Amino acid sequence: MFTGIVEEVGTVGSLEPREAGARIQIRCTTVLDGLKDGDSIAVNGACLTAVDHGSGYFAADVAPETLRATNLGDLRPGSLVNLERAMSASGRLHGHLVQGHVDATGELLSLEPLGNQNWWLRIRVPVEVERYLVYKGSIAIDGISLTIAALEGEVLSVTIIPHTYQNTSLRGLRPGARVNLEVDILAKYVHKMLSGMERPSGLTVDKLRENGY
Repeated sequence: MFTGIVEEVGTVGSLEPREAGARIQIRCTTVLDGLKDGDSIAVNGACLTAVDHGSGYFAADVAPETLRATNLGDLRPGSLVNLERAMSASGRLHGHLVQGHVDATGELLSLEPLGNQNWWLRIRVPVEVERYLVYKGSIAIDGISLTIAALEGEVLSVTIIPHTYQNTSLRGLRPGARVNLEVDILAKYVHKMLSGMERPSGLTVDKLRENGY
């Protein structure tokens, strides 16, 4: 489980295709503190398992499904990636609950300056994600916990504050880039429960008779 608060921007050292999937190596420093092989690290919001690490890097295997469902397969050596270690039970939840399970990818439409180093980010989202989005709700974009500032059909917008712009990979993205999206897990549970509820069928004379009235 993660919080969507990026700890460090790492750099892709390599992405090596394997017979099934790939192995990615990330150059970094902060997330290596206390890291053990088998620990979870969110890379652009996708939960990966560290299988090797050393001075200034860690490596993880990327499953074929992860390559298909996320933007990790788009990465190249030198690409910037957002990194976050799994949250501890005693830690503060500064963002929102993020599983590291990417629901879909969206298309970055624009990242426009608003002034004072603030930015307006617009993303086109697929229909399977749109149903879970609400104004002022939470969403993880490339692993960053953000608040939805506007919804216009298939386009969502968020405000990027100076700290987020300077300390995440967003500063390196351009229009057309794919970004990983994970909706709020609470929204998915609520949608599931409401979808499964039976609508009251109404009271009729026949039903009264069936029940002895």
